[in-house]
Amino acid sequence: MLLISSMTIIIFIITIIVMMLATLLSKKTLLDREKCSPFECGFDPMNSSRLPFSLRFFLIAIIFLIFDVEIALLLPMIMIIKSSNLMNWSITSLFFIFILLIGLYHEWNQGALEWNN
Repeated sequence: MLLISSMTIIIFIITIIVMMLATLLSKKTLLDREKCSPFECGFDPMNSSRLPFSLRFFLIAIIFLIFDVEIALLLPMIMIIKSSNLMNWSITSLFFIFILLIGLYHEWNQGALEWNN
């Protein structure tokens, strides 16, 4: 019992020493303007906040959210393959993937995926 509590205290002291050394040896500077300023989607926070906002940032974020949610919908489909009818599962999966591919083609056709415009 005494051995366990002394080992716990020793580990705690070693942890504190390592954390203090890491703080002292880190190359973080507090006087750097770029590190102290907040980062806001590529905008300089020191400029006027009334500058026109590029809708490309917003559009790419929305596209990312839409196509990122598909992962949350595709993963359960993989998990239920054993407990469902294979024909129904295949039709449902292919229909869902077809809808996603149609959406991707539409975004590509509209030029939303090209940043050069």
